[in-house]
Amino acid sequence: MFTLLKTLKAILERWWLDFTLQTKLMGVATLVVSIVMSGLTFWSVNTIQTDARQNDTRFGSDLGLLLAANVAPLVGENQRTELAQFSQRFYSSTASIRYMIYADPDGQIFFGIPFSNTEVKNSLTIDRRIQLPEDFSARSNLPMVRQHLTPDGEVTDVFVPLIYKDKYYGVLALGTNPNPSAIESSQLTREVTTAVFVSIWVMVILGAVFNALTITKPIRDLLDGVQNITQGNFKQRVDLPLGGEFRELMSNFNVMAQRLQGYDEQNIQEMTAEKAKLDTLVSTIADGAILLDPEFQILLANSTAKHFFGWSDDIEIEGKNALYLLPPPVQAEITRPLYQIARGELREEGVFQMVLNEPVKRNIRLLLNTVLGATPEDIRGIAMTVQDVTREAELNEAKSQFISNISHELRTPLFNIKSFIETLYEYGDALEPEQQREFLETANRETDRLTRLVNDVLDLSRLESGRSYVFDAVDMNQAIEQTLRTCQLNAKDRGITLIQDIEAGLPLVLGNYDLILQVFANLVGNALKFTKAGGSVALRAHCLPPEALTNRGTEPTAKVRIEVVDTGIGIDAEDQEAIFDRFFRVENRVHTLEGTGLGLSIVRNIMERHQSQVHLKSEVGVGTTFWFDLMVFEEQMIKNGQGEDQNKGTEHPDLLKKLDASAMN
Repeated sequence: MFTLLKTLKAILERWWLDFTLQTKLMGVATLVVSIVMSGLTFWSVNTIQTDARQNDTRFGSDLGLLLAANVAPLVGENQRTELAQFSQRFYSSTASIRYMIYADPDGQIFFGIPFSNTEVKNSLTIDRRIQLPEDFSARSNLPMVRQHLTPDGEVTDVFVPLIYKDKYYGVLALGTNPNPSAIESSQLTREVTTAVFVSIWVMVILGAVFNALTITKPIRDLLDGVQNITQGNFKQRVDLPLGGEFRELMSNFNVMAQRLQGYDEQNIQEMTAEKAKLDTLVSTIADGAILLDPEFQILLANSTAKHFFGWSDDIEIEGKNALYLLPPPVQAEITRPLYQIARGELREEGVFQMVLNEPVKRNIRLLLNTVLGATPEDIRGIAMTVQDVTREAELNEAKSQFISNISHELRTPLFNIKSFIETLYEYGDALEPEQQREFLETANRETDRLTRLVNDVLDLSRLESGRSYVFDAVDMNQAIEQTLRTCQLNAKDRGITLIQDIEAGLPLVLGNYDLILQVFANLVGNALKFTKAGGSVALRAHCLPPEALTNRGTEPTAKVRIEVVDTGIGIDAEDQEAIFDRFFRVENRVHTLEGTGLGLSIVRNIMERHQSQVHLKSEVGVGTTFWFDLMVFEEQMIKNGQGEDQNKGTEHPDLLKKLDASAMN
């Protein structure tokens, strides 16, 4: 309550101080006049009402005594009929009487006008009584009078004892209406008072309007103009009054504002342009940028930084303490360095690397730099640069894994080759010819293994180096048959059946024959490696039906689908998402050490250069299917790619150019 009163007091003080001296004097004068008029009105109305009540009391008392003297004999002699007739005539002939009630000595009502005892009983079903003081019967010449307010107006109640031959027979209750002239006088007084108040406040309002138009408004306009100029708004102008001493003052103010605008406009434009350039630069850089003041309040944060730390664009972060908004891992790392920079204890660049788990898991590198003023001791703020090094960390981890895998794969065959050759060199004469051949065969297999490893690395390097490849017509029958012949011996040794399923009349496809052979070698090689004895590996090729084609222009492009299907161990769903990444090895999960994790990555790169994608479907314990689609070769397509008949007879004149560009990229 005390706070509320204090607030209201402050509001009233500000409101009062906003008025000019003339307005304040007019308000005080109006208040004094209002108080005086209110006092006079109260005194007049109170006097009139007091006199009216006294007159009504005397009139009711006299009327009651007069009426009691006439009806007391009738009541004493129990002449109820004559009493009723006399009362009815009296009531009808006098407009001042509101009601007449007769009660016996016990206060029991036995007759009344304008209602009777019978009517009361029939309507209320109860006996009505008048409760009077015990010594009321002794007041023969002193009636009891009171006044009360009813919905129909004020009524004066008069209670007169009925005494006949010195005996108390009951009471007469008489209700009288107030004096009409007094009511009219009181009403007239109220109307006059209202008119006086309205007149006074109309005069006050007119005076305030006149004051506002002639003095207050020009001064306030001039004050607003000065405040705008102080805040740097040099376009501010004030309206000139019709006349008076303010016209020249405001005219000079407008001239001053115009000159200031001319002096400062060019500098403002240059500063605005530089600020826009800086804002654009900060908002578009790939790294997150945050600028703090010496109290660690955020002055600027670009969208990249907000994205890194999960700050919504709907939340206003400028002006808030960065230590309360940064994620806990970042707070733990940089809180102490921030305080050291703010105190001037740390001047060199601070570099911190950490892992954030929210909103997404990422590795970040955070750099802290001191923003200095004119002197080295003048620390204006702290610049924070946030870099996403997740990919870099992943590449470093992948590189380490790759080097580890390559080292192991190189060391094992080299060790075997060296061991068998040293054995042949030192004990060749003592070995049987069959043992010598066995050692040489082992060294030869290890040499082939080493060659495959080096070739995989070289193949991936060539694919990612931007080398250009020639695309021409490729016969899938020939490529599949050559692949099966090459893998036949390996499949026979493993007890696996190779199946060839090629649709009759299969058209030529557009591609690079050597790259397609490499795709088959990698896919079939993986299928044989992960398929147990008694299983099968199938190579299938067929034309896609029209409803399965994807539109690439005005008409669909004919395609051939190639599938490599095995009945091997299958691939887990969690591994299927990363199976085509470099250095990823599913065989680690099945306890083998074969391969480098590059085969499927090579397959994906080759398919991308053929404007296609490789897909897989696998179920653990059932098998795996790899498939991809190649576009059907059209001779006219090649001609268009070489610049002949570019506007005739082909549906895809730029297809070969796209394939060449993809191969170079």
